Amino acid sequence: MVKSIMEILRSNNSPKKFSNVLEKVEKNETHINPTKFINGKPVYPFFNTYNDNLKLNTNPISISVQPIESDIPYHYHNFIDIVAPLVGKCTALINDKEIEMQQGDLLFVGNHTIHTVKPIKSDDVVIDIALRNTAFSLNELNSLLRDNKQTDISIMLFSLLSDRNYGEGRYTFFKTNGNSKIERNVWDLIEEYYTDNKGFKKIIRLDLMILFLRLIRESSKNISFGGSVNDKKGSNLLSLLLYIENNYSDITLGKMAEYFKYNPNYLSNFLKKNSGLTFIELVHLQRINSAAEYLIYTDASIEKISFKVGYENPSYFYKVFKKLIEISPSAYRSKYKSNVKL
Repeated sequence: MVKSIMEILRSNNSPKKFSNVLEKVEKNETHINPTKFINGKPVYPFFNTYNDNLKLNTNPISISVQPIESDIPYHYHNFIDIVAPLVGKCTALINDKEIEMQQGDLLFVGNHTIHTVKPIKSDDVVIDIALRNTAFSLNELNSLLRDNKQTDISIMLFSLLSDRNYGEGRYTFFKTNGNSKIERNVWDLIEEYYTDNKGFKKIIRLDLMILFLRLIRESSKNISFGGSVNDKKGSNLLSLLLYIENNYSDITLGKMAEYFKYNPNYLSNFLKKNSGLTFIELVHLQRINSAAEYLIYTDASIEKISFKVGYENPSYFYKVFKKLIEISPSAYRSKYKSNVKL
C-alpha cells in the first residue's frame, strides 16, 4: 500500500447525495430516469464513467472510489464493473442477492446486471474499476482461454469482457482470502492510475491481464460465480470476432463466409444475433478503434491512417469516425495525443 495513494482515495471518498450527483451527471448526457423497480426501489442506467470529481471519463479503463456513508441506488452499466474493497468490507447487491465482501475480494459485475453496494463506513475504502469492451483486444482476451485450457472461470471472464450481449444477471465473485500477490496487483494498478506516470495506461492494462491470470489460477481454491456459460456459442463467436480483428482492413462478408464455409446470409444473421452488431458495424468498430490507436501513438497523417485501416475515401473515414467517437479524427488526436507519455 502506498501512503500517498491512500490519502488520495480518502480525500476523494467524501459522502455524496445521489440527487446532487444526478444533477451534475445530467449536464453531460440526457435526463436519466429509472427503467424499473426492485422491491420498490428505482433502477438507473449509467452508461458513462466519471472521475472522482464527477468529470466525464471516456477512457476504456477507469477507476473511482466509492463515497462513504452514501446511498447508491440500484443501477446497471453497458460495461464491466469490478467492485473491490481495499480497506474494511462492503455488502454488494446483485438484484436482491447479498454478497458479503471482505478486504481483497473482487466482484466482477456483468454488463446490464442490476447491482449496488450498501453504504460503507467512514473507515472503509472501496473502489470501482470500469472496463469497456474496447479495453482489451480479442487476441489479448483469447490468451485467457488458450493458456488456461478453457476453464469455467477463464471462459466466464472472457465472455464478460468481450461479448456485449453476455453479462445480464451474471457476476463472478472471487474470495481471495488475503492473497498477497493479488492485493499487490490491485494496488499497483491503482497507483499507476492515480499517479499518471509515463506509460501508465499500458501498465494498467498489463496489470489487469496479470490480475485475470492470477484469479484464474487461484479460482479452483476460493471461487463462486453466478450465471451460465455456453461454450459452443462463445467459441464460435470468438473465432468470428478474432477473424474480423485480424483482417479488418480488407475484409468482406463474402471472403469471411468462404473462409468459415458459411452461407453469407447465415453468417450475417449469426453475428447480429450473437454480438448485437451487424457485420459492417463490427468492421467499422474494429477499424475505428485501430485508427484511434494510430492517431494517438503515431505521427502518420489522417489520410494515411484512413488507408491503413481500410478506408479508401478519407471523407468517409471522417464520417464514420465522428459517428462512433463523436469527435473528428483531428480533434481526437489533439485531445488525447498530448496526454500520452510514451
